[in-house]
Amino acid sequence: MLTLDKIYHAAFVLKSVARKTDLIAAPHLSEGKDLYLKTENLQVTGSFKVRGAYYKISQLTKEEAAKGVIACSAGNHAQGVALAATSMGIKSVICMPSGAPIMKVENTKRLGAQVELVPGAYDEAHDRAVELQEETGMTFIHPYDDELVIAGQGSIGLEILDQLPDVEAVIVPIGGGGLISGVAFAIKSLRPDVKIYGVQAAGAPSMYKAFHDHKYETLDAVHTFADGIAVKTPGETTYEMISKYVDDIVTVSEDEIATAILTLIEKQKLISEGAGATPVAAALFDKLPIEGKKTVCLVSGGNIDVNILSRVITRGQVTSGRRADLVIALADRPGQLRDVSEIVSSCGANVVGVQHNRSDGDMDITGCYLRLELETRDAAQIAEIRTRLTEAGFNLIDKNAVHY
Repeated sequence: MLTLDKIYHAAFVLKSVARKTDLIAAPHLSEGKDLYLKTENLQVTGSFKVRGAYYKISQLTKEEAAKGVIACSAGNHAQGVALAATSMGIKSVICMPSGAPIMKVENTKRLGAQVELVPGAYDEAHDRAVELQEETGMTFIHPYDDELVIAGQGSIGLEILDQLPDVEAVIVPIGGGGLISGVAFAIKSLRPDVKIYGVQAAGAPSMYKAFHDHKYETLDAVHTFADGIAVKTPGETTYEMISKYVDDIVTVSEDEIATAILTLIEKQKLISEGAGATPVAAALFDKLPIEGKKTVCLVSGGNIDVNILSRVITRGQVTSGRRADLVIALADRPGQLRDVSEIVSSCGANVVGVQHNRSDGDMDITGCYLRLELETRDAAQIAEIRTRLTEAGFNLIDKNAVHY
């Protein structure tokens, strides 16, 4: 049974291993909201997961430690287990989904673990880890559905209360539920008036559905670039704790997560992975009643692959109105591109790409399609450009209807 004493003990054990990550004010992140960021993306392994993994492994008996440990993970728990086990001289084997970010796989190996890549998502990696555990007798280190792991994650709740004593709300990412279970238990035990909110990716809403349907259930599939929370089956222990201690759970879209990552980069100079940015996405897009409340967004990790980051930045630019594609049907005669360019320039946008197409079967035989990629200030500027072009007699069309 989880107790506050165990969370305090976990915090004590973790003092020499895990950073007490900064809690920073973010007044410019979202207008009208009093937001703070708990920066677990700056943790020693780039994620909060080292807390629960280290505390769990530190409590193994000598006999258990001698047999080694095994775990399943999309990457962050893997790194936490690898670091903890290696530092204690314990063998570790990690089953990871074959689609896990290369950076997370390589970091896990670098930290001393033996890695087995398993076709499928997290749940398939979990099944393979259970199979190996039964074959070898190694101790299974569950990423979330374990009392000691939850206690380790709960140390974050104690830190939040210490760093912001008058906190009024905390927003936490949810995958399997271990992080929010520990944070909610710790905070609610000491400050039951503080609101605890969970957030999931809309493409992986396992705990969201269980919470709102009031029953434990499993999804058929998940689809999100936030790999750290792409979980089809939530924890049973965590489901019970969340049902008791969490006030509400919401979801955010892929575009909203991408926008949150971009906003954190631009306004806070922080790199977050998809899972870590979901609390910020929930705050930015008004998913929760936090106006006027001192609200902590728990940025759970920063381990994002640079290739994915590049795509996410572009997606975030589009969603936030910082980038736009326009397709214009033109009469194929001299001066058309000049006239379009003058309008775009006068509105203050920057053209970063131009495509000219005379071969689409849907266009007039004497016409052409002009596709512009623009760097813009916001959605209002994009609307102004579209209006000015239309008023000048240019025909803007659906870019998805054009084949380049």
